[in-house]
Amino acid sequence: MSTAQATPSHGIAARPTPVGGPILTRPFKVLMVFGILGIALTIWRFAVGLGPATALSDGYPWGLWIAFDVVTGTALACGGYAMAILVYILNKGRYHALVRPAVLTSALGYSLAGLAIAIDVGRPWLIWRVPLGGFPAVGFNWNSALLEVALCVMAYVVVLWIEMAPVFLDRWQESPRQGLARFARKTLPFFDKALPWILALGLLLPTMHQSSLGTVMLLSGPRLHPLWNTPWVPMLFLVSCIAMGYATVVLESSLAAAFFRRQRETKMLASLSTAIAVVLALYLVLRLGDIIFRGQLGAAFAFDLASFWFWVEIFLFAFPLGMILSARSQLENAGYLFRIALLIALAGAFYRFATYLIAFQPGAHYSYFPAVPEILITLGLVALEVMAYIYFVKRFPILGGARTAASA
Repeated sequence: MSTAQATPSHGIAARPTPVGGPILTRPFKVLMVFGILGIALTIWRFAVGLGPATALSDGYPWGLWIAFDVVTGTALACGGYAMAILVYILNKGRYHALVRPAVLTSALGYSLAGLAIAIDVGRPWLIWRVPLGGFPAVGFNWNSALLEVALCVMAYVVVLWIEMAPVFLDRWQESPRQGLARFARKTLPFFDKALPWILALGLLLPTMHQSSLGTVMLLSGPRLHPLWNTPWVPMLFLVSCIAMGYATVVLESSLAAAFFRRQRETKMLASLSTAIAVVLALYLVLRLGDIIFRGQLGAAFAFDLASFWFWVEIFLFAFPLGMILSARSQLENAGYLFRIALLIALAGAFYRFATYLIAFQPGAHYSYFPAVPEILITLGLVALEVMAYIYFVKRFPILGGARTAASA
């Protein structure tokens, strides 16, 4: 997904370059504090078990670590998937400069989602059985919706880091160590030839597991509120993750330009708004059409808490769509575009939280609010992801765009 060099677009530098500069800055050290705290609490969680470390119960067997770190986190990490659809399927090569940063955020997001799964499950030392389940001694549970999610996420993490390999090889071929440079020069052509196969896997795997994350909640049956309990939930999860992926691309590009003093890619991101608007409109048509055809309009206008959250979700998706359609002239305003992307990310996150936690009703005698260790471990995982992103963009050719005068 990223072997070719970015093509020039809107005055942005054609070749990605390392940002450079020191790693251990003051913000990085603050992130380190949260990261170390998260690691310490993770060790404590494994020592004492899930009971003392979380607010989980028989009614709520999964909570923040699944709803945010995995279900929401992987959707926000779909920037590489969304850009692959745009650049390689729809042949919009002018967006190629956005591919490498998108793939990096995807690789980091999915890797930490996998770590969150290991933290959440009761017996993480048996995770090795999942990819080896095809052997008779282990055996797959072919009736499990989570099997597809587990296999696809594991495979996609590997594929994403393979897609990142050209970034490392680009850097290493300039290394003063002759052996490393020679290895990089000989290996890069292999990735050019393997690109179609890598792209095919990079498109197939998230299509499968993002939809299956919705399928999982269908297993809860009547415990899922009728406004969210629909056979279309796999399609809604898939469409919303594409919207969230585009939003993440805009957010990442905007924040990277601000913090690393890079030239903004506002024109390119503004032109991306057309694709975002199409995806948002498709989501709303599917969501509202499903409510109408299933005869759930009464539940949508019941004026209870569930209907309130439903209309909050619709508003969060419809409002950024309205911002795009009603003020096209404002789309090249970096702040305006950033707010649109932030709302889309919030909308997708809210839909996933609603499906996995808010609309899930195990019984009146069960309740859930994440415990302090759950929150701090999640913050630690996010901090580790941001730290890794900073390191990679400073040391490897990922970000395009020239430095601004302020950073010269």
